[in-house]
Amino acid sequence: MALLWVILIIVGILVLVVIWLFNSLIRLKNQVENAWAQIDVQLKRRADLIPNLIETVKGYMKHEKEVLENVTKARTSLMNAKGVEGKAKADNMLEGTLKTLFAVSENYPQLRANENFIQLQEELTGTENKISYARQHYNDMVMELNTKIQVFPSSIIAGIMNFKEKEMFEATDEEKKNIKVKF
Repeated sequence: MALLWVILIIVGILVLVVIWLFNSLIRLKNQVENAWAQIDVQLKRRADLIPNLIETVKGYMKHEKEVLENVTKARTSLMNAKGVEGKAKADNMLEGTLKTLFAVSENYPQLRANENFIQLQEELTGTENKISYARQHYNDMVMELNTKIQVFPSSIIAGIMNFKEKEMFEATDEEKKNIKVKF
C-alpha cells in the first residue's frame, strides 16, 4: 500500500512539472508575440510620420526628387513586408533612406530652420529609439523562448507540443554598412 502511495505521489509530481513546463512555454510564446506586436506598433508610427516629413521637405528639396522617391518606396516596402526577416530588411532599408534624407537636408538651411521639419525630425528620432528598444526586447524574449525550447526537460514538452524556435530580428551584413551620401 505504501508503494502505491509513493508511485501516486511521483506521478502527481511529474504531472505538475509537465503542466508547469507547458505553461511556461506558452507564457514565453505569448511574450514573444507581444514583443513583435510592439515592434509593429513603432514601425507603423514611423511609417505614419513619413508622409508629413516628405510634405514638409518637398518644397525645399526640389532637386532631390530621387531621395524623396526612395523614402516613399522604402516606406511602402515596410508597410507590405511580412514576417520577421521581411520586416527587418524593409525597416533597415527605410532607416537608410531616412538617414540619407536627413544628411541631404543639411544643404538646405531654411529647411533645417523650419519648425515642422524640426518637430518631425525629433519625433522620428524618438520613434527610432523606441524601435531599437522594441527590437531588443523582442530579441530578448525570443532568446528566452528558444532557450526554454532547447533545454532539458522542457525540450521534451516543447517537442511533444510542437513548439518551434522563433527568428531573431537581425540586420544583414549589407544593411550594417555605413550609408554613403553623395552631393
